[in-house]
Amino acid sequence: MARIAGVNIPTAKRVVIALTYIHGIGPKFAQEIIEKVGIPADRRVHQLTDAEVLSIRETIDRDYQVEGDLRRETAMNIKRLMDLGCYRGLRHRRGLPVRGQRTHTNARTRKGPAKAIAGKKK
Repeated sequence: MARIAGVNIPTAKRVVIALTYIHGIGPKFAQEIIEKVGIPADRRVHQLTDAEVLSIRETIDRDYQVEGDLRRETAMNIKRLMDLGCYRGLRHRRGLPVRGQRTHTNARTRKGPAKAIAGKKK
């Protein structure tokens, strides 16, 4: 099992697909990485040599922000908005949708399960 950027990537899948298991690498970046390293698109992870895995690891470390660093930056951006007290920060603080979605109905993912209101039944 290959370990890249602190993530065990699946061995039976193609390299392009397996790289997307790393937080911060989608299909576009995965394709870029294998082109930079020079690995054929149809190669599977278990067919990679140690040198190829090492070159993928170095390329990701050098050129991309992934996993812990990316999660930390995202959290810091949200914290900054909350500290500023801007509208988006207040929405984050209250656990409501941030990007203008309606909240009268829907928005259950952000608001959590519906709470029963006493005396509402008629």
